[in-house]
Amino acid sequence: MHSRIAKYRLGQVVRHKKHPFRGVVFDVDPEFANSEEWYESIPEDSRPSKQQPYYHLLAENEHSYYVAYVSEQNLVEDRSGEPVEHPDVPEMFADFHDGHYVMPYNMN
Repeated sequence: MHSRIAKYRLGQVVRHKKHPFRGVVFDVDPEFANSEEWYESIPEDSRPSKQQPYYHLLAENEHSYYVAYVSEQNLVEDRSGEPVEHPDVPEMFADFHDGHYVMPYNMN
């Protein structure tokens, strides 16, 4: 059974366990909240459970920047201490400090 309490927090830098990308968490769903079409597009043998937190990431790999939606079971903490270079990071976060991003104080 999966927990619905999120392991990762907003501003935390994480890495995918299987695919070569990392990103910063900017939103969390306590359980799957994307479309059925999206879910069904994942190969059945690697399809994660819907009953776990899912994370919205400003993601990057060596070729591009994008937004990713990833189950908690497929993430690990990124311990590199390196910032994420996604161009939307400055619009959502105030600063990068001690390996994570700080939320802005005034979120209008």
